Amino acid sequence: MRALTMMLALMLIGVSATARGQTAADSAAIRAAALDYIEGWYAGNAERMERALHPDLAKRMIYSDRESGASRLHDMTAKELVSGTRSGGGSQTPTEEQRAEVTILDIYGNAASVKVVAKDWVDYLHVGKFDDRWVIINVLWELTPEAKQRQG
Repeated sequence: MRALTMMLALMLIGVSATARGQTAADSAAIRAAALDYIEGWYAGNAERMERALHPDLAKRMIYSDRESGASRLHDMTAKELVSGTRSGGGSQTPTEEQRAEVTILDIYGNAASVKVVAKDWVDYLHVGKFDDRWVIINVLWELTPEAKQRQG
């Protein structure tokens, strides 16, 4: 009986430790970071974009090299993304065509995975809690088939 009580106590400690990153406030802050990122892009609002990103962000897309057909990575830094946003970002996208669907896929402790569906691409964000603030650390993104077709 004592062993069973000890095992249950350890399980409860484990549950409370894993649940700590899954509060309603954390979920709201993660969603806010994702919305600052995508809505900031559409609005050309560099301040919102910068607020959403960790300074060491890595944003990457896998693409096929047109000459060799080999897979390559296209990289962007936080600085490049903020600069691109400041230069207008997605502000040329008509409001009725803008998409900003945010889905939190998972939260564990200080880490979260989030999916953002935009007009022409899908982003998978890794979001981390730094100094009690949720920020985007990594983005892996893919163009939609329609956007790929427009690019030729």
